[in-house]
Amino acid sequence: MEEMVGSFDHWAMRLMEDAGFEAWAVNAVILTIDLLLLSIAFIIAAWVSRKVFLRIIKGIIVRSKNKYDDELLEYRVFDQLAYIVPAVAVKYISPYIFTYFPEVNVVINRLTSLFIIVVLMIAVHRTLKAIGAIGERLKQFEGKPIKSFVQVFAIINYIIAFIFILSFVVGRNPISILGAFGALTAVLLLVFKDTILGLVASIQVSANDMVRVGDWVSMDKYGADGDVTEINLTTIKVRNWDKTITTVPTYAVIADSFKNWRGMQAVGARRIMRSIMIDINTVRFVDDELMKTLNEVYYLKEYLATRSQEIEVYNKSHDFNVAIPVNGRRMTNIGVFRQYVLTYLQHNPNVHKGETIMVRQLQPTEHGLPLQVYCFSNDIAWVNYERIQSDIFDHLLAAIQHFDLRVFQDPSGRDFRTALRSKHDE
Repeated sequence: MEEMVGSFDHWAMRLMEDAGFEAWAVNAVILTIDLLLLSIAFIIAAWVSRKVFLRIIKGIIVRSKNKYDDELLEYRVFDQLAYIVPAVAVKYISPYIFTYFPEVNVVINRLTSLFIIVVLMIAVHRTLKAIGAIGERLKQFEGKPIKSFVQVFAIINYIIAFIFILSFVVGRNPISILGAFGALTAVLLLVFKDTILGLVASIQVSANDMVRVGDWVSMDKYGADGDVTEINLTTIKVRNWDKTITTVPTYAVIADSFKNWRGMQAVGARRIMRSIMIDINTVRFVDDELMKTLNEVYYLKEYLATRSQEIEVYNKSHDFNVAIPVNGRRMTNIGVFRQYVLTYLQHNPNVHKGETIMVRQLQPTEHGLPLQVYCFSNDIAWVNYERIQSDIFDHLLAAIQHFDLRVFQDPSGRDFRTALRSKHDE
């Protein structure tokens, strides 16, 4: 092959010299022809690699009963390794083509070696991800930090690849490069502390899928509450809801706690958790007069009928003297109101039925008895969410008086003035 290409170059060179071309023009034309031949060889080798070898390998894996090799196919490990074939072909053919340009051959040889290192680095990284995916499915590794081990080996893979790339660039032995880095470690850690922290944090953020561009995050320590607009090596930019921009160090995402609202956006449900403070003095048993009023409430008819019958059977079976209200079992106005709120939420079209719906009492305080509403709206847009939440509590605050309950609020100056005026009038 070398004789054939060399003879062609020699013939073309003699022909151009006889035609009166200058030496630099002759060399430029010959070099262009050689580069064109090398490109053709690269294209042919790439076509053979992807259309023949890669197709054969994928066919073998698909027909294989082993399911582990399917992960290698899923993470496109062999697609990456297929690039090595044309690179090796170029590395092998280059000396035979550039017989008149040995210095060009040296450059192409180094570039090809660097290309192979990068391809192998990416292939190893994809292999590690495939191994991690396999490990997470194996029972013997259940609960083990598989991703942490994969991240450690991925960092080692990048470091080794970087050392080999640097050794090819500077033309020195990789071991000597490693020794030089050892001597400069202290200086590098001091000078590039933030960069190193950012690099490690970026790898962890990416590997663990902690933050993505477009996520809504909240970091109270940094005053950030809004959408992530940019993630780079050292900083994460957050556009807050007031349209200001907060810049957060990337390593802060690893070191400090933060809230990512992506789960809410993915589910399509946003939590409503708010309490109504009820005046404890208004809590009482349901008497006949209140029962008559409550029986007209649509959401309570079935509940009151079933509950009344259940209580009556229980009290009779234990022979309680029901003339005294505290004997036996009785319904309370706050208990009936709690059931009404629950039924109202279950029938509300704006409440997500696939998530938790709960109405509960919290610890009484000096401000009254908190009755907490816990549910999820089926619209996560901020404006719509606030409207749905307000509509729910508008209704509940207006409905509570029908249960002979009163919302508690601290007395204002007007209340004191009214009380003093009433006392003065007496």
